Amino acid sequence: MKVIGREFIKFIVVGIINTFNYYIVYLFLHAILETDYMMAHIVGFITSLVISFFLNSYFTFKVKPTLDKFLKFPLTQLVNIALSSLFLYVFVKHIRINSTIAPVLSIFITVPLTFVITRKILKK
Repeated sequence: MKVIGREFIKFIVVGIINTFNYYIVYLFLHAILETDYMMAHIVGFITSLVISFFLNSYFTFKVKPTLDKFLKFPLTQLVNIALSSLFLYVFVKHIRINSTIAPVLSIFITVPLTFVITRKILKK
């Protein structure tokens, strides 16, 4: 299997772990503490971002995490958070998808683009 293929599979595994982490934080804040869905989304996203950095550094791309990469890593997620927030808003407000399910749907749209950006920053 090609390196990019293996990396993408590992990226998906890390993504599943991050999605689980994100969704647990999101549900805890939104469904249990009754925090606004967008605030819960952002806090969950930031939490999973930090976890994602270390998992992608050590497991996916096998690179040493550095402060420089950690500071650049959020750039990989700017497109992700912008698009996922946009899709979350559209799904909840316009398509009327339940706000506990909508974040999961937006992930399927944003993952491939995030992989490309993450790979470029971490393997630079």
